[in-house]
Amino acid sequence: MADSSEKPFTLAVPDADLDLLRKKLELVRLPDELEGAEWNYGVPLADIKRLVAYWKDSFDWRKAEAEINKLPMFTRDIEVDGFGKLNIHYVHKKSEAKNAIPLLFVHGWPGDFLEAKKILPLLTAKSDDHPSFHVVAISLPGFGFSEAPTKPGFAGRQYAEVFNNLMLSLGYNEYVYQGGDWGHILGVHAVTHFGNKHIKAWHSNMPFFRRPSFFSNPLVFLGSLTIPFDSKTKARLEYSQKWSKKGMGYYMEQATQPQTLGYSLADSPVGLLAWIYEKLVNWSDKYPWSEDEVLEWISIYWFSRSGPAAAGRIYYEMTGQNSHDTMEGAKWTSVPLGVSYFPGELVQLPKSWSHLLGKLVFESEHDKGGHFAAFEQPEKLAGDLRKMFGKGGPAHGVVPGKNGYD
Repeated sequence: MADSSEKPFTLAVPDADLDLLRKKLELVRLPDELEGAEWNYGVPLADIKRLVAYWKDSFDWRKAEAEINKLPMFTRDIEVDGFGKLNIHYVHKKSEAKNAIPLLFVHGWPGDFLEAKKILPLLTAKSDDHPSFHVVAISLPGFGFSEAPTKPGFAGRQYAEVFNNLMLSLGYNEYVYQGGDWGHILGVHAVTHFGNKHIKAWHSNMPFFRRPSFFSNPLVFLGSLTIPFDSKTKARLEYSQKWSKKGMGYYMEQATQPQTLGYSLADSPVGLLAWIYEKLVNWSDKYPWSEDEVLEWISIYWFSRSGPAAAGRIYYEMTGQNSHDTMEGAKWTSVPLGVSYFPGELVQLPKSWSHLLGKLVFESEHDKGGHFAAFEQPEKLAGDLRKMFGKGGPAHGVVPGKNGYD
């Protein structure tokens, strides 16, 4: 399925866009703040003042841009049934190992392809001691520098089609998959549609699925009745329930009225900063974000191809305007699955429920790390993938002729 539409991609934000950003930062009007509010009402005013000042006076976008351009980036037209061609941006970093395993890395929101930048050299490193991977880190449609769909209805099947057609166009007829956040959710859809034939195994760092019922999963359901007596499992559920009550306002807005929110995000860089910075802090496991890391992350959204509003529409499309859950149309498959549990992850369900996702062959639990595992703890996540796909691992050799070694 190879085609000739691939083009090398170099990020080059026009000077006029940088000048407009600076003017907007200079003209910012900030809200007031209640005494002692801290993080209880959202991002503290002091944090935003500090970041805005740094963005305006110290952050060097051209330096960040030059570092990003060191990544092997490309764009390619990908056909999606009913939506025509979408020009998709991706990083494609190959290993020197002759039999490296093709791996598709899929980010979530509010992430982007740069979530993979720390893990890329680890996964592609050639060694006799661990497997190596050819890594494709995609920008989801509407995120970063991928073209956004222009018609409603772009959901699970369509994302899965983008992923699979991209990998096929690169010559990877069989490959493995890794994702968290939307990368996890879309992974469930991808293996539903293309598992076994093309996706030979997959790994998630945010394993969750629908709550089991007596009729769908009687054994798991009966096991869930003992949760009140299992203190560790009960604590995991309570952690998730607390977040669902106090931390999901963003989800409801983006799943129901994303266009309304989009006007503010597209027009105000400070509004965009606050909207995403809140998640970077609250969703990570005490990760020490630097100003440069935060502003590079925000800048990818600000300078994105379709604008900051486009990415949020995934919540609307994947839930039918919050009329069903994100797993609509997905099902259990026999594709080998590996999961990593990080203590700062938002959704922490009973581990026994991971079996609902697929044929669970690998589990690993860590004492540190949050929602952005590939960025926060790249060594730990890479280590799990090496164990899962390496010699003696439960998914070693799942891609015929590509065992990860010379």
